[in-house]
Amino acid sequence: MTSLTTLKSPDLRSRRRVLKQAAAVFGAGLPLASSNAADRYAKYRGQTVAFSIPDHPHFDTMVKLLPRFTEETGIKVELAREHILRMKHRQRADLAQEKSSLDLVTYVVTWKSEYVQQQLIRPLDRFLNNPVLADPTFDLADVVPGYLQNIGLVGGPKGYLPGPGARLYGLPFGAETSVLAYRRDVFSKLQLQPPTDYAQVRRLLPLLRSKAGMAALTSRGQMGHNCVHAWLLHFNPLGGRVFDSRWMPTFHQAPGVQALQLLKEIADTGPEGMSNFGYNEMLEAFLDGRSAMYLDSTAIFGAVRSSPLSRVDGKVGYALHPRGARRASQTGGLGLAIARTSERANAAFLLMQWLTSKAQDKALCHLGAAPMRLSTLRDADLLGRYPEFALLREQLKYAAPDWRPIITPWDEINTGPLGAAVHQGLTGVTPPEQALGAILGRVNDIMVAAGYR
Repeated sequence: MTSLTTLKSPDLRSRRRVLKQAAAVFGAGLPLASSNAADRYAKYRGQTVAFSIPDHPHFDTMVKLLPRFTEETGIKVELAREHILRMKHRQRADLAQEKSSLDLVTYVVTWKSEYVQQQLIRPLDRFLNNPVLADPTFDLADVVPGYLQNIGLVGGPKGYLPGPGARLYGLPFGAETSVLAYRRDVFSKLQLQPPTDYAQVRRLLPLLRSKAGMAALTSRGQMGHNCVHAWLLHFNPLGGRVFDSRWMPTFHQAPGVQALQLLKEIADTGPEGMSNFGYNEMLEAFLDGRSAMYLDSTAIFGAVRSSPLSRVDGKVGYALHPRGARRASQTGGLGLAIARTSERANAAFLLMQWLTSKAQDKALCHLGAAPMRLSTLRDADLLGRYPEFALLREQLKYAAPDWRPIITPWDEINTGPLGAAVHQGLTGVTPPEQALGAILGRVNDIMVAAGYR
């Protein structure tokens, strides 16, 4: 576990390099702080916001902007950075204290209901409605609706969707939907078209494996949440729902079995060792040229262009997530929330607001990140530089806020019985129908214990 470390450039040369990058971004017609903004920050100058962040590409980009935030506002930032799988344990222990040492935290979407239920984070309405703190140009309606609903809302229908009782507890930052990436050069050589539906995906898998001399489709496959993530990518478009309206499991029905059968075919024709792949390994298999297709997070856009591992820049095409019984794509990723027991909550909000503003959303895209805002997706300059954003804008029409059940027991189900069953199915240890059916009792027990039935 990393300790809190004040954000400092290790030497003058590296500090100048970071500020030069930021200046190039902010010099591209993006607004600087106004006198009103200066007034907003005046009371908090000299304060330090302790910020829990994951080891994640979006935050690699964000770190480049933080010196600009301190220069503009006078508020310092300390980072507690660690692996995303260890971050939750650290946060839960800290946020439960009478006075949290953390002020602003990054959370995975599936943690939001649990954090609210345990009273670890604050609702944002009192900050957004505060005329002194809130930036009148922030424009919450400009944030991609599917991202805002999926990552930020708790309460309402099912406990996590928009509707009566829903409140906003976080803002998306590192949110994502799913998209298909493919090797345009390989497809052209073999006179193939990218798949538009799952029947075509299925036909392409053995063909690409045999004729392209490479893996057909890279995928996550590691036991636990990674393989469940991969299964959900196919389960939802094929018409699946994890639970019915009475919270009875339905994941073992035909769409769930079909999705797991397909995932086994992907593993059989995919990169060597795929059954142990997390996100980074899955991504690397596409970036270094071992796989002809990728179907996962829109983080692929920046990775192809700027990752030091990428050998495929200029060779990649993008297409919509293939259609199954319906057109659907993932919503998920990361959000920012304010610790309930933080003594610097207002300064934490100012950092959150600044990072998720229109100006910073565009700045992050110029540095390789993916957009969170509708105005960014309509920006002519960005569309000229990154034409894949036009595809992203179309894909977001099908992004489903109810992609997975964002309820407190989901983490236990996801990393426990379902994560084991999906892994057994994709590796061929157990037939898909048997693997999913065998965990019904355990999942029912978890749901009953959690009070859902």
